[in-house]
Amino acid sequence: MTDVDPDVMRSLRQLLSRRSVLRSAGAAGLLAAGGPLLAACGTKGAQKTEADQAAAADLSDKDKIVNFSNWPLYIDVAENDEKVHPTLDAFTKQTGIKVNYVEDINDNDQFFGKVRADLAAGNDIKRDVMVLTDWMAARLIRLKWVQKMDAANVPNKKNIQPSLTEVEFDSAREYSLPWAGVMAGIAYNTDVTAPVNSITELLTKPELKGKVTALTEMRDTMGLILLENGADPASVTEAQFDEALATLEAAVKSGQIRRFTGNDYTQDLAAGNVAACVAWSGDIVQLQADNPKIKFVTPDAGATRANDNMMIPNKAAHKKNAELLMNYYYDPKVAAELAAYVNYICPVVGAKEIVEQTQPELAKNELIFPTEATLSKLHTFKALDDATERSFADKFAKVIGA
Repeated sequence: MTDVDPDVMRSLRQLLSRRSVLRSAGAAGLLAAGGPLLAACGTKGAQKTEADQAAAADLSDKDKIVNFSNWPLYIDVAENDEKVHPTLDAFTKQTGIKVNYVEDINDNDQFFGKVRADLAAGNDIKRDVMVLTDWMAARLIRLKWVQKMDAANVPNKKNIQPSLTEVEFDSAREYSLPWAGVMAGIAYNTDVTAPVNSITELLTKPELKGKVTALTEMRDTMGLILLENGADPASVTEAQFDEALATLEAAVKSGQIRRFTGNDYTQDLAAGNVAACVAWSGDIVQLQADNPKIKFVTPDAGATRANDNMMIPNKAAHKKNAELLMNYYYDPKVAAELAAYVNYICPVVGAKEIVEQTQPELAKNELIFPTEATLSKLHTFKALDDATERSFADKFAKVIGA
């Protein structure tokens, strides 16, 4: 294999964001969702009490390692070596704790399927930290398969953005800390369309017919339509979901929507084959670096927001080391370095001010450091019980043709 220019590698990496691999329950995940969901309800392990799931002996003081599972392309890398992660190396230098970093989470449902049996049985899954999206985090907390953090080991938790402190699934943030966040809104290419500022315009504007894409991620596509209808995704009822689904189905049947996508909308959007779409903010930040004609809009009705969360599984052998790692990434200096590389919403107060010193334009980017005004327009989809999850996913899959 010939050597590849490091600048080219970095450009390619930036085009392949964390959600360029697989995001949450995509089309394939929707069809498979019933399996792990049903298994979670029916296995004997899922019925274990919190006492049964007592923590394992913590080997942290004598075993200076931490096993960290994350999504691909979701951490900083050195320009001359894709295997080197500067922030992790700095953590090891600071603490003496070696990080075994593995990018083995490609999809929430897929990962759940890999670890479910062991978690249900109360076994060590050989991971001390794992990063999962809000709705999956909610499921694991509900099943009592993750541990509470020792607050004494995570003093930097105080730096969490206020808007993230009291989420429904973890009201005191005892089990989880956000790694990074993403918002879903509308993106459009000014070479081929005038501004598109609302979901109604996106789904009905005649000149956009056949040039629109939406996401296979149910919570984002449906969340935006719910907001446009005046419903709050955080408290959505089945009737409201069905009403929003009818709006989506009408756009599908009319030919307004070209197709449903994961991140593969990015190339078509940049090329002008897609005029406007439901999009993820992190993707658009990366596209704008090469094409400033790509715009991102937070609709007046609101946009959706989700976070990927660090959690410690039951029976983790290095709980204290995991907590020290979580604490490290809530140091504003470290959070600033991470945010400047991955370009997703930074959950840590103080990071923006540090980025301002070296990359002032990046610090102004509301897709990474949203203002309070923007944050007030962002909404999260409520944690669903297993039966509702299956119902919503099945209905959505039928409409999008998954």
